[in-house]
Amino acid sequence: MVKEDPKSLAGKLQPWLERLRAGRPLVHCITNYVTVNDVANLLLACGASPVMADAEEEAAEMTAIAGALLINLGTLNSRTVRSMHLAAASADKRGIPIVLDPVGVGATRFRTSTAQALLREHHIALIRGNISEIKALASPSIGLGTGATKGVDAKESDLADGLQGRIQIARELARSTSKNSNGSGTVVVISGAQDVVAGANGPAFVCNNGCAAMQTVTGSGCMLSALLAAYAAVAYTADGNKEDNLRYAGLAGLAAMGICGERANALTEQQEGGNAGFRNHLIDGMYRLERLEGTAKVEVVLE
Repeated sequence: MVKEDPKSLAGKLQPWLERLRAGRPLVHCITNYVTVNDVANLLLACGASPVMADAEEEAAEMTAIAGALLINLGTLNSRTVRSMHLAAASADKRGIPIVLDPVGVGATRFRTSTAQALLREHHIALIRGNISEIKALASPSIGLGTGATKGVDAKESDLADGLQGRIQIARELARSTSKNSNGSGTVVVISGAQDVVAGANGPAFVCNNGCAAMQTVTGSGCMLSALLAAYAAVAYTADGNKEDNLRYAGLAGLAAMGICGERANALTEQQEGGNAGFRNHLIDGMYRLERLEGTAKVEVVLE
């Protein structure tokens, strides 16, 4: 595998941060009610505008005026599943990017079949999950509700997968999902200690920003998916190929979240605080973030 100059890549990310701040996209979130407040505050902090409208009567209409749609499977019920499909159909019709966070996929039949139906019936622009969730979606051999995941956390055995293995899994899911593409392929993000961004083809990106303390906050993954939805909104309105734009914009979002996590951890330790203080510092850091260059630990992998 050949690696490109990380400084050159980091320089390509800064414009996406600036586009997000300037564009202030509306992000419609049908999301986990455990973390909905933090998701809304994180979106405000990054420069986007959040709205959470999961009623069947307005889900499609709200999506129609949004820049992106986030679907998070964290707290599923039959009513919100119907709203997810109505909102996704509205997004499909208008070319609005959909970001799917398949929380806990593989743990139960309901959760897994819901994710599979969304992937089958709609064009998902970006999928963000941990390695176990992505493997559960990418591997047909993993049965519904067979314990393929450890609740909403990645399984220890899956965390041992090497970088090339994770890239391959991301590509497999991107290829299978892109069959439903409306002209733009699907980008897959596997988040963890080392984040991976990959599509069916082209370069795969790796981001090494972040810290272990991010795992101590309920909702850090939900916040990240919402942030990626905000970046997807500006990626889809920029000139150029939507998938290529989303690959770079998604990497910018990962770097931004990781950088803010690192800074939040340093402040929390300095103040001898805990995970509640860390969460506040994380959101504050996103609000104050101005530069990705110089602090983004990113690289591109060419295969």
